[in-house]
Amino acid sequence: MKMEGLYMGKCKEKIIFHIDVNSAFLSWTAADALQHGETVDIRKIAAVIGGDPLSRHGIVLAKSMLAKKYNIKTGESLFSARQKCPKLKVVAPKYDLYVRCSNAMLNILKEYTPVIQRFSIDECFLDFSNMENIYKDTMKLAYDIKDRINRELGFTVNIGIAHNKLLAKMASDFEKPDKVHTLFENEIKKKMWTLPVGDLFMVGRATEPKLHKLNINTIGELANFDINILKTVFKSHGNLIWNYANGIENSKVKPGNLTDMKSMGNSTTMAFDISDRSTAYMVLLSLCETVGMRLRNSQNLCTLVSIEIKNSDFSCYSRQRKLMHATDCTNEIVKTTYSLFDEVWKGEKLRLLGVSVSELCSNENYQISIFDNKDMEKHRALDSAIDKIRMKYGSNSVQRGMFLQSGLKPMSGGVGEDEYAEMSSRL
Repeated sequence: MKMEGLYMGKCKEKIIFHIDVNSAFLSWTAADALQHGETVDIRKIAAVIGGDPLSRHGIVLAKSMLAKKYNIKTGESLFSARQKCPKLKVVAPKYDLYVRCSNAMLNILKEYTPVIQRFSIDECFLDFSNMENIYKDTMKLAYDIKDRINRELGFTVNIGIAHNKLLAKMASDFEKPDKVHTLFENEIKKKMWTLPVGDLFMVGRATEPKLHKLNINTIGELANFDINILKTVFKSHGNLIWNYANGIENSKVKPGNLTDMKSMGNSTTMAFDISDRSTAYMVLLSLCETVGMRLRNSQNLCTLVSIEIKNSDFSCYSRQRKLMHATDCTNEIVKTTYSLFDEVWKGEKLRLLGVSVSELCSNENYQISIFDNKDMEKHRALDSAIDKIRMKYGSNSVQRGMFLQSGLKPMSGGVGEDEYAEMSSRL
């Protein structure tokens, strides 16, 4: 406990907010629908956001409170969810809408502090340290922000307040929706240590059962466990989760966008088996457009492109390629994806295709490389213009001519089964 006392003294001046949109994809979809004349609020019925409702497969990406009562879980198949609730309403995702809503929230938050870290599309950390002269009442500030977002944008958020990012994030996960919670050091034992150990940030599905075998079932039991045993079992991760259980976390709120992502991607299970190269190319092109748009919106470049294939026999295989230079250009991603597909496809019928990019870096210092072709800047300018049109008028406002001729629909700009970006392993 001596260590904890030192930590409290070091961080007592810090005030960190974690803002988390309640059921983000569902809330954003509902708010947009109501603004456009829809009379049914999907947040108040059994509804989920998932893959294409007409396709054979897809997973639940977000669920309403009523859907939750049917024991429908995020990540389970739509088929399983419909078995639990036959009248379940399934709404296809729209990534371009989510980006607009996320950016609108960010623009409001920028009016309160310049120190904002966008942790994911629906989460932000805000640093209000040393701003006591501006904001004398921290709780009032949190309620003002929460209520303004609801009033102006039509969706609710939870806000966690603490002296570091970890505790602020934990606090925002307390009772939902539309709540403000604190989790300061003197509240850890009462508010956090009683929670199941699986609720602790960075204790995942693989770690939790191993902790149970050590008879560690609550966060408090983890906090008071022998750290040397944890290090023996979990290596460096044991030290990390022990620190987190004790509320120890010192990272700064890093202004900027999603530069800490490890990768991002999109995949789709087709409504019919694909057996020809040209159709596969169109599906891959559509996936690349979505990934490219997300890459540019996150202000990142990629240096590794990967594809995933699942055939009609459910066999999966993949291939990846390191790029000679970092890029966010859709055409560059498409060319690499086509080449990878040609290398790996064995001519069998295809059920699923996926594209992802990784080894990301910020685009802030982008410079034209000697390896860039002479039209690279033209392609990047075109990508930027198309992104702006789609963000304003919808993902289908600009389409490539080949989709009009083929009768196939391009991806909605929405979220595929593996869309959600992998975040870095640390705050």
